[in-house]
Amino acid sequence: MDEIFLENQTETRTAVYGGTFDPPTLGHIDLIRRAARTFRHVTVAIGKNPNKRAMFTTEERLCFLRESLSEFPNVGTGAYDGLLVDYCRSVGARVILRGLRAVADFEYEFQMALANRDLAPEIETIFLIAATDKLFLSSSVVKEIAACGRDVSAYVPECVARAMARRGVSG
Repeated sequence: MDEIFLENQTETRTAVYGGTFDPPTLGHIDLIRRAARTFRHVTVAIGKNPNKRAMFTTEERLCFLRESLSEFPNVGTGAYDGLLVDYCRSVGARVILRGLRAVADFEYEFQMALANRDLAPEIETIFLIAATDKLFLSSSVVKEIAACGRDVSAYVPECVARAMARRGVSG
């Protein structure tokens, strides 16, 4: 009976994974791959944050994600300004997906999940634990390694490594 109920509630089967993805890493891709097996539809949404100086434009990051996720027919991409919960409502999603790498991530993510619950009680936050071999991996770490002239191709999708190489940062 519950299975039939869930099938008719498509919004409960849609998850949004929001972030800056500057650049997308293999850690992000792994989490999205696992989410694609769990949810009927996953939207990877790039939040536009005017306070952060991005290495890549929103459009470039969307292209990287589309190319890197092309094998997953149930994964889409988007971009949003403002609050993630408002974006979720606009696309009919009832789940926010977040990744946890280490204990240090938990406090920030916990605060965000509580704030999102207060703003939109109908939307649940679900955490996925990063794969063991990707626990250290973040966009910030990738950018720092690249800034020091080191190869980051083991940490990012091939399309990102190529773009970083074209810009003169190690890829």
